[in-house]
Amino acid sequence: MTTAKLDVVGIGNAIVDVISQSDDAFLAAQAMDKGAMMLIDESRAEAIYGAMGPGIEASGGSAGNTVAGIASLGGKAGYIGKVRDDLLGKVYRHDITAAGVSFPTPAATTGPATARCLILVTPDGQRTMNTFLGACVAFGEDDVDPALVADAGITYLEGYLFDPPAAQAAFRRAAAAAHQAGRRVALSLSDAFCVNRHRAAFRDLVANHVDILFANEAEICSLYEENAFAAAAEQARGQVALAALTRSEAGSLILRGSETVEIAAVPTQVVDTTGAGDAYAAGFLHGLTAGRSLPACGQLGSIAAAEVISHYGARPLADLRSLVAGVAK
Repeated sequence: MTTAKLDVVGIGNAIVDVISQSDDAFLAAQAMDKGAMMLIDESRAEAIYGAMGPGIEASGGSAGNTVAGIASLGGKAGYIGKVRDDLLGKVYRHDITAAGVSFPTPAATTGPATARCLILVTPDGQRTMNTFLGACVAFGEDDVDPALVADAGITYLEGYLFDPPAAQAAFRRAAAAAHQAGRRVALSLSDAFCVNRHRAAFRDLVANHVDILFANEAEICSLYEENAFAAAAEQARGQVALAALTRSEAGSLILRGSETVEIAAVPTQVVDTTGAGDAYAAGFLHGLTAGRSLPACGQLGSIAAAEVISHYGARPLADLRSLVAGVAK
């Protein structure tokens, strides 16, 4: 097996994030389910965008946030995602490339516009997401570059992308390419609602194609239809080589074989939970690809997550490398 040129390549929805402060009354008036991610069409996206307040716009998508976080920590990251050759597509490419991430996927010249996610953040830090998937819905096997996957130590799959059948086939192709090259495959379940829609397919993917699983408490309980977190965690232990399960202020639990590592959350003032799981995965994967211990990987993830939730937006504002400098190997 050759040395990997990239630490991690992420595969996910290439979405321009628009993040705005809001309140519960606005969510109710717009018939939004607080804390959830809702798929919307282009006309609905235009209506919400017109009604919401000023926003911060940046390249986003869960896997995009994670690979940007890895790059900010000094890692080598790449990205595979679908944008159109329109203004937002150019904004996305420039932004993620400026973050230090390689993004060689060519823009589509036909089909829907570049995706966008309208994120409303309430004073309690909860984020409610309205996503127009646009060009992402056309993502399929042909968009997966096996050579790029083979060049990465870990291929990181974003659960949000799992809705279209073509994307599910793309995930399996990417996993096969990674394993053929002797690399590892990681998956983030992303959202309990997404797991509910595709539970059987997710279970098959996890059991047969995934080495490293990221999930929060609601997602892992949904995957295995367990009411108790401990029972769901044990099921995950038996399905994947490594599981990193986050529990908000209760920290995270890392499982590898018979090994169990508990990681405390880093205390911070919660402003916006957008991107918390993405940042945790960034810190964890950066540590893992650098050969750090599991406790160190978890601590890196917790520090990155705490930084991101301390301000608006899903990308770090502080120098992550400085923040994690004191973490033991």
